[in-house]
Amino acid sequence: MRLTGTESGPREIITPYRPIPLNVPEGLKPNEFFNSAENLNDLVQNNGLLISPENLLLYRKALGHSLEFDASIIYNTSKCILNPLGRPVRRTQLPDNVKHVWNRMNQIMLEYMLEQYPDPEESLLLAGEASLDATWPLTEPGVPSIRMLHNHFIVFSKEELRQAKLADLNNPNLTDGGQHSLFESHIPQVYREFFEKSLDLKILKATDAESAKIALTGYPQGLPSWEIQGGVEALKDICFWQEYDQILKGFLDFYRTFFGQVSTRNAVMPEHVYFPKQVEQVLLFNNDFLKTAKKVRDRCTQDAHYANSIRWQPAFKQLIYRSDAGKLIVTISQNSVGNAITELLGVVVKRVPDTDAYAQFEPKLMEKLFAVRQRLIDADIGVPVRNQYWQEKQTE
Repeated sequence: MRLTGTESGPREIITPYRPIPLNVPEGLKPNEFFNSAENLNDLVQNNGLLISPENLLLYRKALGHSLEFDASIIYNTSKCILNPLGRPVRRTQLPDNVKHVWNRMNQIMLEYMLEQYPDPEESLLLAGEASLDATWPLTEPGVPSIRMLHNHFIVFSKEELRQAKLADLNNPNLTDGGQHSLFESHIPQVYREFFEKSLDLKILKATDAESAKIALTGYPQGLPSWEIQGGVEALKDICFWQEYDQILKGFLDFYRTFFGQVSTRNAVMPEHVYFPKQVEQVLLFNNDFLKTAKKVRDRCTQDAHYANSIRWQPAFKQLIYRSDAGKLIVTISQNSVGNAITELLGVVVKRVPDTDAYAQFEPKLMEKLFAVRQRLIDADIGVPVRNQYWQEKQTE
């Protein structure tokens, strides 16, 4: 889709937020505290909207991306798994009963967003899961602040994006610490071949990069993409969510195999891969794949900063978003240092503390969040969270 009078490029928007007092105990780094059960309890009390018996928590984003619509669901295992590095951080690690409810919640949230924002010309919407598998120390800058599986549900006004300034192309949330689209940049053919030969898809259909791109921002850039055939109705089919899992499983196999070769020359196949036949035939016998791993390995031995930036365990972003043509698209990318889910679509969010500015938008934002929460309650997903901010809005 061609733009008229608007330059295409990533945008930087300013999003005000209302600071919520949070005292980090003396002697703890913020990232260490954020992963504690104490902080997660604060998250529930200050921002929680709904919680399920499976510990799936819907909450308002305090440090939000958008004032139009912005919420998250987190699998809050902070009290039942005290080790932050032992908590589920992606959908493939969920118990079956939790995944069943997780998928239903995602479907209901997306359906509501598409109903409320039906015009792709007016609104950019996405639901995105970011991996929290980073193996860096908890205190390292850029490491996710809460090591538990969570999903983002965000809507941006395209008019606001049109009016926003172009983002710096060197912004850390766009550059991925120098590793953005490593697979796409160096081994795109083997990357796509592996997906094609590994995945048995009926609802998801591979699509070309141009039709998946948001014209306003020029993103995503060069990532594998799949159209959800059947649109929003397909989200009600459990087979879609199983195929969504397949995309992630294929990515995990590719990632683990590649960085296994980077770490150790001629490494054996990683344990517990999902597609062992394809890993052996498509990856471990591919000269381009192994040659690229050697280049990265050689650089790691000579560049300490580069080696330190690599996430040796799978790190990714996987999301569903709506294209300019109104199609629902699935894409997946390596994770970034900045860990901003919006970067995939070319949106950089600069958050600023401004209580008065946030207060102007809060009533309409919360009205939508209460409405979608009611749908979840009606579907027997969970019960509302009562707290000081929206006590009067609770369902009796």
